[in-house]
Amino acid sequence: MFLQAGLLSLTLLLASRVLGVLRETALAAAFGSSAMADVLIVMLTLPDWLSGVLASGALAYVLLPRWAQETAGQQQATQNRVAWRLLWGALVLAVLMCAARIPLGALLLPGVAPALQGAVSAALVWSALALPAAMLAGLWAARLQHERDFVGLYGANLVVNGVLIGALVFLAGRAADQAAGQTLGAALVAAVLLRLLWQGWRLRARAGPPEPAPAAAPAPLPGWRIWTWAALGAGLPLALPFVARTLASGAGEGALASFNYAWKLVELPLVLAVQLVAALAFPAIAQAHAQTADAAGPGPGPDALATAVRSALVLAWTLACAAAAALLVGAPVIATLLFGWGRMQTPALGQIADWGRAGAWGLLPQALLALAVTLLATLGRMRFAVLAYALALALLLLAGALGLTAGQELMWALNAGFALAAWLAWSALGARAVRRWIPLRELLAPLLVLLAVALLARWIGPAGGGQATPARTLGPQQVRELVSCALAALAVAAAGWFSGPQLRQALRA
Repeated sequence: MFLQAGLLSLTLLLASRVLGVLRETALAAAFGSSAMADVLIVMLTLPDWLSGVLASGALAYVLLPRWAQETAGQQQATQNRVAWRLLWGALVLAVLMCAARIPLGALLLPGVAPALQGAVSAALVWSALALPAAMLAGLWAARLQHERDFVGLYGANLVVNGVLIGALVFLAGRAADQAAGQTLGAALVAAVLLRLLWQGWRLRARAGPPEPAPAAAPAPLPGWRIWTWAALGAGLPLALPFVARTLASGAGEGALASFNYAWKLVELPLVLAVQLVAALAFPAIAQAHAQTADAAGPGPGPDALATAVRSALVLAWTLACAAAAALLVGAPVIATLLFGWGRMQTPALGQIADWGRAGAWGLLPQALLALAVTLLATLGRMRFAVLAYALALALLLLAGALGLTAGQELMWALNAGFALAAWLAWSALGARAVRRWIPLRELLAPLLVLLAVALLARWIGPAGGGQATPARTLGPQQVRELVSCALAALAVAAAGWFSGPQLRQALRA
């Protein structure tokens, strides 16, 4: 049963992420890297970003353990109390967004032209209208996660992206003007409402017969300190790329859109490889930690935790190195195939490829960071993870204050922030744990092959000469570039496979 649930979850997660990338592809085809694309990217992402930073992650951290100890009737009572608070908070925030839309627009889009101020204000109004539904969707997603309803959980994202892709395809052959922004804003509100309908239907299907109301008063909700730490732990990782994207807007019109597309080149392998490995390793690491803490308990003993951590770390690191090699060699052709359609121009595609190559190096510290955060959560030391991400955010803001707002500079600032956060997180685990849990030889082998790939690509030039051009058809040159990209990734993966048994054990687990 657990294997089937895991495969279904993985399939739906993959479909959700792929459809999210196709949404960006449709957006690039309809609006390219224009100033209007900057505005619409902010409009489409702001409601769910605010929900994720302020509520969604914190809801999972706080409510899932609570629901595990409650009856179905108590769970519903807790959910209703939180839902009303979320809705009132979201309504207040939405009103504030509408009232302060002009200064908020200047903050989120510092590089927008004066002629588009009206479009920015309208976009923020549409985002504010979608915010209450986005907040409530975060709560219902947490409840679906508690119920282990993976179809309902990941299917909700498919609903949103499907509606928005349909609207973008409709707009692709029309003028990329402010009227198009109004149409897409209406589609955004319709998408978040349809997502709520989907989630509500799934929750009703899961609900059993109503229980009698409890005689005793319900237990109070957790205090503000718990909510604050949970929100910081979930929200700071989401804030880093969002802040970097906002800073990129200061470089001029279209820079925000180009940075957003470049980050998508990095985000897909990050979510589907590195973060997925960390999530799947969490139960094994938690179980091994429990066995280690209980000397009399069953299991392999104190080495169980070290074995679980080493296997997960080698797998995440090897996948990160392989993905980085693929981007270093094939960023131009990948950018072309994903974003080189419709109104996208050649210079913007070149920027996306260059910025994607720079961001590829950030996959390595993020692999280390993902496993370190998993360990800190297992050991009950999440405050160190919050501090690590806070320092990374501070470094990024410092780069912006120093005027480093070009896309490539911001990618390297993000890389430096992730490296600093990874160092701090592993330092919090202790030197003894690091010596036991980090297999240097098996991490060094794929890294050396990655460095060789990077030097070779720099010496002879990336596949296809490093030129990204608008896509028309998949020709022989693009096929050769994709083959070179795949061979680079396979060479790195082979180095990890033959360097020791950890990667093979991780894949067999």
